[in-house]
Amino acid sequence: MASKATSIKLFSISTPQMRAFHLTWMAFFVCFFAWFACAPLMPVIKGEFGLTVAQIANINIAAVAVTIVVRLIIGPLCDHFGPRKAYTGLLLLGSIPVIGVAFAQSYESFLFFRLAIGAAGASFVITQYHTSVMFAPKVVGTANAAAAGWGNAGGGAAQAAMPLLMAAMVMLGVGEGFGWRAALIVPGVLMIIMAGVYYRFTQDCPQGNYKELRAAGIVIEGGKKGGWDSFKLAAANYRVWLLFITYGACFGIEIFIHNIAATYYVDHFKLTLAQAGMAAGSFGLLALFARALGGWVSDKFAAAGNLNNRVTLLFVLMLGEGAGLLMFAHAGNAMLAIAAMLFFGLFTHMACGATYAVVPFVDKRALGGVAGIIGAGGNVGAVAAGFLMKGTGDVQQTLSILGVLVAISALCALAARFSADTVEQSAIATA
Repeated sequence: MASKATSIKLFSISTPQMRAFHLTWMAFFVCFFAWFACAPLMPVIKGEFGLTVAQIANINIAAVAVTIVVRLIIGPLCDHFGPRKAYTGLLLLGSIPVIGVAFAQSYESFLFFRLAIGAAGASFVITQYHTSVMFAPKVVGTANAAAAGWGNAGGGAAQAAMPLLMAAMVMLGVGEGFGWRAALIVPGVLMIIMAGVYYRFTQDCPQGNYKELRAAGIVIEGGKKGGWDSFKLAAANYRVWLLFITYGACFGIEIFIHNIAATYYVDHFKLTLAQAGMAAGSFGLLALFARALGGWVSDKFAAAGNLNNRVTLLFVLMLGEGAGLLMFAHAGNAMLAIAAMLFFGLFTHMACGATYAVVPFVDKRALGGVAGIIGAGGNVGAVAAGFLMKGTGDVQQTLSILGVLVAISALCALAARFSADTVEQSAIATA
């Protein structure tokens, strides 16, 4: 019977594990591209609908708010139905508001579709779930972080590509008002195509699909329970809530920056839309390697010591993120701001990767519940940051406050240290 992969053969798709690895990061990339496709076009959309600062803040909050609920639900659904069906369903349903936003005619309708698009952000949980059940302990941190990082780069790609896509539409002779709408249809179509590919070429775990395995009486690790049972087990574990906070302080900040960066560079440093898109996109594109680096370093630290080295690394990375945020907040010109953004972005992405290098070890009986709750923490952090900016009315002040809060939340990583028994069991499993 097939077992978890003990190595990552990057240029192979011959095994179920590597097909899942590559297709799950591709699906994640498409979902994140769609999720953040509106953000770099907001300066144009703002003008068309005559949006106020408060309305833009509401849109940014809406973009991440519904993801909290969907992430909490999608993890247990993975335990119940399997990641293959969960991802296929999310891609198909998520494509509806992504295409729908192109037909918005008012602030209210745009806000509604932007809220619904947030469901695509739950794709992260399925990606982490699928790689967690496919790869063995000694490489699972790297697998999780690499798949998430490459998928996460979809957000950065959207920042850079969407203004260019809109410009291409305008060059074909249409106005800006039609150009941004036509550009936003593209990611919706990509989601539909990806749904078909994912359903056809992946399976739930190394042994096969959950439905058939359960019918044969085979016990599945990570999918033993489903739905409410998985959620209850995860919610009763205090480490889940500590990592919920740390993930809110790293991935939550990442989402917040994605939503405000382009507009911030245009308004504060007077960059053009294309320049601001490229600057904001560089932050997201760090995910191509930085998140994977966080998971890889976590695996190496654990191999050199024990499981608790993973949480110590997370603590250090979050301190670096907090310091970098303060530098970004007080940068005096665009070049310094971009340099500071890349500095704290490196720590932010690595901290995200290091967090999900810990997740597979928290409670193997309820992997979906654990992944879902911690993943939702990222969106809670983003929503909290959005409300903070709405309250202060000033981006620089908001970034300064967030820098301090991130540094303080790093203590939660240390508090999530594992017991001696868990450390010993992990060492046996890794050997």
